[in-house]
Amino acid sequence: MSRTTRLSSSLLRVAAVSGVAALTLTACGSGSGSGSSSSGSGSGEVKVGLITKTDTNPFFVKMKEGAEKAAKENGAQLSTAAGKFDGDNAGQVTAIENMVAAGVKGILITPSDSKAIVPAIEKARAKGVLVIALDTPTEPESAVDALFATDNLKAGELIGEYAKAAMAGKTAKIAALDLAPGVSVGVQRHDGFLKGFGATDKDVVCAQDTGGDQAKGQTAMENCLQKEPDINVVYTINEPAALGAYTALKAKGREKDVLIVSVDGGCTGTQAVKDGKIAATSQQYPLKMAEEGVKAVVAYAKDGTKASGYTDTGVTLISDKAQDGVASKDTAYGLENCWG
Repeated sequence: MSRTTRLSSSLLRVAAVSGVAALTLTACGSGSGSGSSSSGSGSGEVKVGLITKTDTNPFFVKMKEGAEKAAKENGAQLSTAAGKFDGDNAGQVTAIENMVAAGVKGILITPSDSKAIVPAIEKARAKGVLVIALDTPTEPESAVDALFATDNLKAGELIGEYAKAAMAGKTAKIAALDLAPGVSVGVQRHDGFLKGFGATDKDVVCAQDTGGDQAKGQTAMENCLQKEPDINVVYTINEPAALGAYTALKAKGREKDVLIVSVDGGCTGTQAVKDGKIAATSQQYPLKMAEEGVKAVVAYAKDGTKASGYTDTGVTLISDKAQDGVASKDTAYGLENCWG
């Protein structure tokens, strides 16, 4: 506002408060990536909030679709918000505060920072809001009422077991293209892969963070190849990072002699498995996470039933080159059940 308007200080305060109220009611995600509402005007409806890490990753796009579908089917009003980037804890904190102020009965959240988000969650729960983590557990896991997620340790183990079998006794030189520090889902997938492979971090010749981004995955793979040109196994946090790694390997003429394994099961990634760019991936189901989360909030609003503990929403190893002793399904199944 221009200084030349010469409004009194009291009028300025009224204007500021009115602006904040409008922001809270119309766009729970403003300042934290995005915001929207669905399923009608909200009169008499259960208000549910969904906060994802970003609104661009296909995984979270599908999660939002699942929440919107479940909200419509269960007569709920859905508000959504997302971080500006994967790791935007401040944006997610703002989204929680806005949603609580708007009167949501429950919040579904994929934490960008599993530890840093906990104080904001505790404040929401203290005000009677049911908080359910989707996909990514908080640290501690008990900071939320419930967790609906893939068993990320198991997802990592499956591709680790697959990679070990596919290497058939060859000496492995492993590159790990990870997520980012402080994110439990990244740690669990990484640790699961090593467990399934029967390896430790000492066996990893190069480890790089990618943020789950394809361009960063390519850069990370280029860096690893400079450090250790003979890498022959690549673990990636997700399929965008895997495709970035494939691009870097192809530029070096190494795409056919390096085994790439990943986690997610998106349609693009599953197609990459079919095309031979990725050897195997662990498929997870974000739509189911969100649908179950919305139903849980509605149940809580109607009769006080509180979801609690951990609900495993499933994981399936997808590959067209099955390995003995490792349960898997082919890409025809994967493409029927993929997302994005």
